[in-house]
Amino acid sequence: MQNIHHPDLRSRHLRITEPSPWVRRFAPLIPPGGGNGGDKGGAVLDLAAGGGRHGRYLLGLGFSVVLVDRNIAPLADLAGEPRAEIIEADMETGAAVFAPGGPLAGRTFAGIVVVNYLHRPLVEDIVAALAPGGVLIYETFASGNERFQRPRNPDHLLKSGELLDLLRDRLQIVAYEHGLDETAEIPGVKQRVCAVNDLDASDRDDGEPGPHPVAPEQEK
Repeated sequence: MQNIHHPDLRSRHLRITEPSPWVRRFAPLIPPGGGNGGDKGGAVLDLAAGGGRHGRYLLGLGFSVVLVDRNIAPLADLAGEPRAEIIEADMETGAAVFAPGGPLAGRTFAGIVVVNYLHRPLVEDIVAALAPGGVLIYETFASGNERFQRPRNPDHLLKSGELLDLLRDRLQIVAYEHGLDETAEIPGVKQRVCAVNDLDASDRDDGEPGPHPVAPEQEK
């Protein structure tokens, strides 16, 4: 779940069951394989999964999904799903989830989805956990949101262009937004990015990676 410390906002987030349109838009770019998650190779990581709305959506698309949250009670019904791996972990005060000995140590993923969550020390690990060709879909609150509602703490708000700065020269940016979205499931100022780990893969004379569709076709 995201680092929402106010119970009203956390409760509101858990009541949302539909996946983010940003996730729906770019999930088709996630390759069907490419991770090294053991028997869940090619899995997608739903980090700070909350009620699992994105993990459930990705399961519906046929992916294996690793769902991580500090409170896994809302995910209990997925315990019998063979393509779902549920990990209980406090990503901010407990043992580092990506560090040696952590539950995600050494694992890579064909896709990583992070929505409404920001803990800056994890960003490096998130990028490093993308398999070659893997897709990062990230969306959370950004500067300016403090004028409208929680979260207002700058620790939980991306600065303008911050995701671009963090990913520059590491991933190919497919799409990026920062602005007020009054139609979002939790309206506010959002920053969103979709990026692919393929800067080193090119068949072009200039070495640039090939483009990806900005409106990939959804699976039927």
